[in-house]
Amino acid sequence: MAGQHLKNLITSQERLRDQVAHALRAALIAGELQPGTVYSAPALAADFGISATPVREAMLDLAGEGLVEPVRNKGFRITEVSERDLDQYTELRALIEVPTIGAITASADRERLEELRPVAEEIVTSAREHDLIRYLDADRRFHLTLLALSGNDRLVETVGDLRKRARLYGLTALAERGLLVASAQEHHELLDLMIAGDAPAAEACMARHLGHVRSLWADRSE
Repeated sequence: MAGQHLKNLITSQERLRDQVAHALRAALIAGELQPGTVYSAPALAADFGISATPVREAMLDLAGEGLVEPVRNKGFRITEVSERDLDQYTELRALIEVPTIGAITASADRERLEELRPVAEEIVTSAREHDLIRYLDADRRFHLTLLALSGNDRLVETVGDLRKRARLYGLTALAERGLLVASAQEHHELLDLMIAGDAPAAEACMARHLGHVRSLWADRSE
């Protein structure tokens, strides 16, 4: 893994521990950290150009999310996600998000929905440009901000956790094959349907979008 790439992810705007955790998630999703492989905090710290302490702290945060597991006297192993895990995460997200989208469509202020348009466009642009870190950040912001319109903080927290656990491995290869753009464009379609007040169609679009995301997970290993 390129040390300079990791250094570029670190800014002065966040707590170092949080920055490192974010950078590690991005590296994992991009395929730079491999499932089943053990990484030591000192080695990763050298890549970041920082001390080992914030890396260990960040790894403990990721362990709490189920992304890594401690290996005594060695470091942390990147956890592997089975196809069964992915199916169950997708089922849980559908049970939560599809009816929530319908409820939000029926009650949300149309101007609040339209405010998400630039984020939807950022998802498409970053997918076309293969800017994976920006893509993942924009996609997370879009979905969690949209769900926040439900007024249920615990729902948003739960979906955020599911998204972290059901991450895309090897996203770089998918981007290079052009598979992310079609999924990215569905965010505009979803907004159009919600702004039009068509709750059943919005729910169907959300269900289809989750199905496409699950297909990307399957494609990642091919």
